[in-house]
Amino acid sequence: MSHAGNLPMLHNWLRYRHLALIDSLARTGNMHSSAQQLGLSQPAVSKMLRDIENQFGFTLFERLNRELPATELGAEVVAYAQRALNDCQTFSYRLESLRQGGHGYLRVGAIFAATAHALPEALLRLKGRRPLLTIELLEDTSDHLLKLLEHKQLDMVVGRFTDHPQRQRFDFMALAEEPFLLIARPEHPLCARHRVSPMQLTEWPWVLYPLNTPLRQSLEQSFSDAGVTAPANSIETTSVQTTLKLLGNSNTLALLPEAVVRQNLLDGSLKQLQTNLAPPPLAYGVLLRKEEPISSAARDLIEALRAAILEQ
Repeated sequence: MSHAGNLPMLHNWLRYRHLALIDSLARTGNMHSSAQQLGLSQPAVSKMLRDIENQFGFTLFERLNRELPATELGAEVVAYAQRALNDCQTFSYRLESLRQGGHGYLRVGAIFAATAHALPEALLRLKGRRPLLTIELLEDTSDHLLKLLEHKQLDMVVGRFTDHPQRQRFDFMALAEEPFLLIARPEHPLCARHRVSPMQLTEWPWVLYPLNTPLRQSLEQSFSDAGVTAPANSIETTSVQTTLKLLGNSNTLALLPEAVVRQNLLDGSLKQLQTNLAPPPLAYGVLLRKEEPISSAARDLIEALRAAILEQ
């Protein structure tokens, strides 16, 4: 294999087909499957991978009996290949949209609290100004969305940081603080109590956000501060629809963003419990990759979000 000193010359040698092969092998973990995907013979795929590894000067994938896991250095190359391919795909989408008379393509990821009220209103405002702009919206938790943002599968995220290293990779523009409420169905026995203690809360089943989400971390910290072990009887989900169904049909408890349950509280289908267990509001906002220009469509959406939040 060649020496590491040749690495700066890679940009003159790497081609789209090399990146596509690296991405395919990472996804399938199989030479035969990648050969079928790329329309090549398996020997051709094997040779191309050897050529790529010779250029890098190190092995990208371990050759095991039933799989091809990426090596530590190979994982870095895979991440680069996927970012480059996503860049190319985005360029292709945008160019085709413009060719057909459209005005761009914007991929947005958002947490559930934002999609409940502020973001739909902001999207309507944006489409009023840019009717031919194509918008792709993905709703998920911040940790998943920021991974997609890092790999250039999203243009922006409406969410929050989930760990400190992310602050080195993304710029954050605060939009609002998100209050949380402890929710149950009106028939729940705890709803009859004037004040519910943290210990009493642990005696009932819960539906919780996953452990790696800021809301779950905040709830765990609140129980710890109260000197109480967090509930053991729980279901973990990011699905708002599933959570609301569980709350409405059982004596399950949940801590949810106020924006998510606002309508349910107004129509009486759910009720807020009174307790001194009070996780603080968490700020959310727009996250963008550092040191990258912001598109005019993204700027317009940020402006529309701020306006929608002010009117809430």
